[in-house]
Amino acid sequence: MTIIDTMASAETQNSNEPKNSKFKQQQLPAWQPILTAGTVLPTFFVIGLAFVPIGVGLMYFSDQVNEVVVDYTDCTDAAGTLCSEAITTNPGSTCNCSITVPAEDIGDKNWEGQVFIYYGLTNFYQNHRRYVKSRDDKQLYGDINRAPNEDCKPFDTDNNSVKYAPCGAIANSLFNDTIELKWREKGSTGDYDNTVKLNRTGIAWDSDKKYKFQNPENDGSAASLQEAFENAETVKPMDWQKNIWELDTETKDPVTKELTNNGFQNEDLIVWMRTAALPNFRKLFRRVEHTIGTDFEKGLPANREYQLVINYTYPVTQFSGTKSVIIATTSILGGKNPFLGIAYIVVGCICFIIGIIFLFIHLRFGRTTQEMLNIGPNSQYNSS
Repeated sequence: MTIIDTMASAETQNSNEPKNSKFKQQQLPAWQPILTAGTVLPTFFVIGLAFVPIGVGLMYFSDQVNEVVVDYTDCTDAAGTLCSEAITTNPGSTCNCSITVPAEDIGDKNWEGQVFIYYGLTNFYQNHRRYVKSRDDKQLYGDINRAPNEDCKPFDTDNNSVKYAPCGAIANSLFNDTIELKWREKGSTGDYDNTVKLNRTGIAWDSDKKYKFQNPENDGSAASLQEAFENAETVKPMDWQKNIWELDTETKDPVTKELTNNGFQNEDLIVWMRTAALPNFRKLFRRVEHTIGTDFEKGLPANREYQLVINYTYPVTQFSGTKSVIIATTSILGGKNPFLGIAYIVVGCICFIIGIIFLFIHLRFGRTTQEMLNIGPNSQYNSS
């Protein structure tokens, strides 16, 4: 081999030229649509005719949902003290306030179907990266003997190096207001002495409770659960007012009599640990118990006056947030959300209007495909 051949071979090996394949030389077969009036106009009209009825349907189902939103950020106690100021001045204290639900918001018709109670927070960024990561999933699944992982810092241990259970910023900021719904006969001037029964269970995802949250081994009693956490040398998070084994000591399995909504398997905790994607959000708090044979069997009667009794402990004014209680039903498409229906109607109308404009332009100034193909040096369009 000559020196020239050797140099040529080396140059070929060091070249950045792509291989001579159809893929790398961009020679694969391709198809490019020809956008003509016959293809574009039907597309606009089909989208318009399809989207508008879909949007109307979404709006219809959204309007079937009954919903009342009651803001209680600035509610006051019986003495007229602003609860937000009371708990800020004295951290760890509680403030009891009552808010009457406006009768016009309930309406004159009975609410049909399952009724849910939500709490809503604004300006609370659960989607912050460090906040979302601040948890220990192995600990939440019952492994409390090990040290919390690094993601929980600085909410992993207290000043005495005793580990928190559960650890992390998400668990530490658990929503802890309590909400009761009371009622009296419509037109009555007496007290709201009757309480609407609310279920504490059935508010979390079954998959979360089964696969993500488990208690350490115990015999199902509160004392046994307390012993399991104390033996593992854990303490409650710094901002909690209750221990992990005191979250719900009432809800029991009707057969085994074991606690089913306590410890890591408490559904209020599970719901809170599923972080929200937006700073303004609502989370499911309770379900109205529709006991057979009662006035609440089929929903929420309209011939009642309702009042919310709130144990106000969760601070929100520090981050300029607000708190609210939402009483609502659902439809087959979920909760009340008119935005999606409005979006479908707007897009459908825009497509339909654009289609009409393009059709007018085509009929007034358009040329057929054959006329376009006949354009050439000797065509009538280029003749002098």
